[in-house]
Amino acid sequence: MTVITPPRNRFTEGVCVMRPIQFLARSAPIALAVLLFALQPASAKEGGRQGAAPAAAQDESIAAPADISAPWPSWRPVVAVNKPKPLQRSEAARATAAVDHRLILQVNSNDAAAMNLALNNATNVIDYYKSKGEKVKIEVVTFGPGLHMLRSDTSPVKNRIEAMAIGTPEVTFKACGNTREKMRKAEDKEIPILSEARIVDSGVVRVMELQENGWSYVKP
Repeated sequence: MTVITPPRNRFTEGVCVMRPIQFLARSAPIALAVLLFALQPASAKEGGRQGAAPAAAQDESIAAPADISAPWPSWRPVVAVNKPKPLQRSEAARATAAVDHRLILQVNSNDAAAMNLALNNATNVIDYYKSKGEKVKIEVVTFGPGLHMLRSDTSPVKNRIEAMAIGTPEVTFKACGNTREKMRKAEDKEIPILSEARIVDSGVVRVMELQENGWSYVKP
C-alpha cells in the first residue's frame, strides 16, 4: 500500500508558529500591570515604616531612662513632663491678698493740714473695721509736693508717722521715686526719706496698679 504524503504548506506552519508568539506579546502588558499592582502595598508599608522612624526617635529622646533591672512588668518607661511655672504676681496683687478692705490715701500737696487729715482718715477707717472684726489695709501714697510728708528733713507729721508705724501696722507709706529725683536735682542734694516709708518708681503708677487690683481711692 502506498502512503501519499501531502506536500508541506509553509504558510500554514508559519501561522501555527506565530500564534503563540502573538499570544505572549499580547499577554505581557497585562502580566506586568498585575505584578506592579501586587508590589504597591508592600512599598507603601515600607515607606510608612521609614516615615515613622523619626517620630519614634523623637519620642525616645524625651523619655527618661527606665530601670529595666526590675522584672517585667513592674518597670515602666517614664516620660519627662515639663510642669508650668507658677505665674509671678505683681506687688500690688500680693498686697491685695487675704484682706477684706483696701484703701489708697493720696497726698500730693505740701500742706500740713492735708497730711494730718490723711492720717486721721487712716486711723478712723482702721478703728471702724476693727470694731466689726474685719481686716483692712491702707496705703498712703505721696508724690509731687506731697513728698514732703515723707521727707525726714521737712515732714510736719514725722512724729505721727513714726508712732503709727508702731501702733497701726495696717498703714504703709510709699514715696514717689520720680519726685525724689526731681527734688534732688532742684536742691542739688540727696533727699532723705523716713525709714517708715518705702520708695516706689512712680507714685501715680502705684495708685493705678492698686486701683486695678480692687483698691478704693480717696484723696483727702
